[in-house]
Amino acid sequence: MDRLVVENFAQLDSASIELGDLTVLVGAQGTGKSLMLQWLKAALDGKQIVNALREAGQVNREALVDFIFGVGMGPAWGKLSAVSFNGKPVRPPTLAKRGNGIERVFFVPAHRAMLISDGWAAPFQKLSPETPVVARLFSQNLFDLFTGRQTDTLFPLERVLKNVYRDLINAAVFHGGTVDVEEDRQHTKKLRLTHGSSQLPFMTWTAGQREFTPLLLGLYHLLPQRKTRKQPDIDWVIVEEPEMGLHPQAVTVFMLLVLDLLWRGYKVVLSTHSPIVLTAVWMLRRLRELDAPWTSVCDGFGINEPSKRQELRQVATAALAKTTRVHVLAFDPLTKKVRSKDISSLDPGSEDDDVSGWGGLTGFTSRFGEAVRAAVNEAT
Repeated sequence: MDRLVVENFAQLDSASIELGDLTVLVGAQGTGKSLMLQWLKAALDGKQIVNALREAGQVNREALVDFIFGVGMGPAWGKLSAVSFNGKPVRPPTLAKRGNGIERVFFVPAHRAMLISDGWAAPFQKLSPETPVVARLFSQNLFDLFTGRQTDTLFPLERVLKNVYRDLINAAVFHGGTVDVEEDRQHTKKLRLTHGSSQLPFMTWTAGQREFTPLLLGLYHLLPQRKTRKQPDIDWVIVEEPEMGLHPQAVTVFMLLVLDLLWRGYKVVLSTHSPIVLTAVWMLRRLRELDAPWTSVCDGFGINEPSKRQELRQVATAALAKTTRVHVLAFDPLTKKVRSKDISSLDPGSEDDDVSGWGGLTGFTSRFGEAVRAAVNEAT
């Protein structure tokens, strides 16, 4: 398996992440999950990043860390800082030599809705250097995706999403609405949601619709309309906090889309604060250990109609053959710095609280339950 190691960078003391076909990072806010994912992008696509900065006139070797992670992050790289990928060092001065300039890692950042708050994404050079480079690249991708197009429907979109995905997304997010690109009198493109006679601009949508739409548009880039399953150059897909603004029903639909990405041959890396994401990963691990049939995956996602189950047969079968890894990033109580721990077993019966509590995602609800039980016992 691939392995990313980051040491002595910002709050990260020592983080070693073994990457499977599906990898999930968990941990409280400020534990460096985003930094780890950005280093993975830099390790594989350093040349693409440097080229994008150069085209925007923002290449400065002395301030490269600032440009990549956002202005103010430069001092985080010190004399003791070290990053390696598969045992080979990754250093800011030599990032231009990493990769061939063609994108291998497609990165969907957190707070993606903020990138299109005015109705459509901005090109790379229009975004401030204070914005991490992964967000600027994602915004450029969305900008390029529909440059030159006339008014067009973005959802529901045939020949890209399977029928079962379209139906589930509609039920969870859009509820019969249609997402379009419209062009105003100044020839500026804007996203529009149509519900019956209502035509709603982007900022009037629900928080979940605003968060899910750029995520969905990013995934469109990974789902070729041709017979080929995947984009030939892209091998990795990173999604930060896919659950932002979403109801559990929509998070579940997203995880089904993750299985589709795995079937296509992408390696997927997520960061999350959602127990639903880890529940799906735990289910896949247990079903694989039990040598369960592919139909069990459909059962887990509530796919009961025979035609839809058949539509997912290859995806579900492939999911049971994929490797999953889960890591928690947490502050060491003594050093106040972050270290990583592999909790991939997700065993609820483990004596290790990080494993049984899924990196802290289930511990809070357990304490609530314990408080109620204690009160009931005292009352009786």
